Amino acid sequence: MKVIFLDRDGVINKYPGDRLYVTSLRKFRFLPRAKKAIALLSKAGCKIFVASNQAGVGKGTYSQKTLDAITAKMLEDIEQAGGKITKVYYCTHRKEVGCFCRKPKPGLLRKTAQEFKINLKEAYFVGDTIRDVLTAHAVGAKSILIFCGKEKLSNQKNWETKPDFVFKDLLAAAKFLIRGRPLRGHPIK
Repeated sequence: MKVIFLDRDGVINKYPGDRLYVTSLRKFRFLPRAKKAIALLSKAGCKIFVASNQAGVGKGTYSQKTLDAITAKMLEDIEQAGGKITKVYYCTHRKEVGCFCRKPKPGLLRKTAQEFKINLKEAYFVGDTIRDVLTAHAVGAKSILIFCGKEKLSNQKNWETKPDFVFKDLLAAAKFLIRGRPLRGHPIK
């Protein structure tokens, strides 16, 4: 069974923009092929987790109650589409707090590994930023960078590190994860 970690904003739902947050149910919009991708991974027997920074709570931009409502609706919609997220982990701390769970620090992944007895060296982390790639590499997981959120392939020369694989979106990454070979995606050299 493959273990897949997903970032949220820019992977599952539309990236709200730099320094912006999804602050309400109305502003949470699934990316076009995300629910289908999660359903495919679920049907293939993958165990899927969400690991996401949500500092807007710590900054007081939106409440924990609002975040919980957005999460509940997201999970409900994913299940209705045939997918299943095992558990969602958020870091709601502000960057200045310096906590161990705020990506690129690996606290969220390590907490999941401890709780579910997961070998992180066999896991994959799908994200839309180099911060997600750094998080994966910090625990020895494979990193998959997708380009439907914040990061762009054209910015490659500025990356601090290289992802193991890149794909246009979560569905392309999911097809790779199920088949074990790229489908219009490729490893970064």
